[in-house]
Amino acid sequence: MTPPAVEPEDPPKNINPKKTIVKKGVHIVKSDETNPVVVITETTWKNASRNIDSNWLKLVLPPTAKNPSLFNTIKAMRTVNIIKKEVYTSFLIIFTVLIALIVLNKEGFFAVGGSTNFSQLESIFRDAFFQVVSVITTTGFVSSDFTMWTPFLTIVFFGLMFLGGSSGSTAGGVKVVRHMLMIKSGFLEFKRALHPNAIIQARYNKKIVSDSISYNILGFFILYMLSFIIGALGFGLLKIDFESAIGLAASTLGNVGPALGDFGPSQNYASLPDIGKWWATFLMLLGRLELFTVLILFTPFFWRKH
Repeated sequence: MTPPAVEPEDPPKNINPKKTIVKKGVHIVKSDETNPVVVITETTWKNASRNIDSNWLKLVLPPTAKNPSLFNTIKAMRTVNIIKKEVYTSFLIIFTVLIALIVLNKEGFFAVGGSTNFSQLESIFRDAFFQVVSVITTTGFVSSDFTMWTPFLTIVFFGLMFLGGSSGSTAGGVKVVRHMLMIKSGFLEFKRALHPNAIIQARYNKKIVSDSISYNILGFFILYMLSFIIGALGFGLLKIDFESAIGLAASTLGNVGPALGDFGPSQNYASLPDIGKWWATFLMLLGRLELFTVLILFTPFFWRKH
């Protein structure tokens, strides 16, 4: 005879949420009471998680743009190694500069800045922080319509659609490491022009970057921009206005989510015609697989037997 099912008991109210750990799909909460361990079922945990302030969830997004190796470094407490990584310091500089730029240029900042209304200042900073992180990490979430702020900030967010996360992350876009190496290679051309007989090579994390990698990055960037132009032309053929067309092309190719114009953060892609949705799907697949994997299928030498 099978025993009757036992309903899980509600967790005690005196549990410290800071001591919560997750193990084998079951949430185990350590407590200082007589019963040292309390097991909370997944259903109970989901119901409790709905009461969490959504503002704290906005702090979860920045790590999604990082390479998974960062978490291993943090786990090993190798903070010095994190600082030495150029891509991580670059991310910190990019986030800081962009958030400061957006906060200072957002309407109402100087009007609020002279007052003591901390809640409004906090709201401006939080909106800027969340939108920047969401677009760079291509997470797809928005908490405010950045196209309604100022024309300057709209252009800034349009440029962020091409930035992307770090290599090895789940973020889309060109990726920050590619931008870094292209900028370094560009500045090295000045040295090569002054010293034509010198052997000058780009370095990344104090290691020499081979010419083949530099050519691969340059080829990727050229193909990415060509794909963006062709993608925008495709949307233009569907009689979509210029701002919406370039926003759609940049957003779908980078898998960003929110676009510009009629398809901005407060809108969706439902108004796209069916052929436009197929075109957007192709661009998303093209950007997700990083161009070469898809475009090689359209080359004649791929189908040759020899």
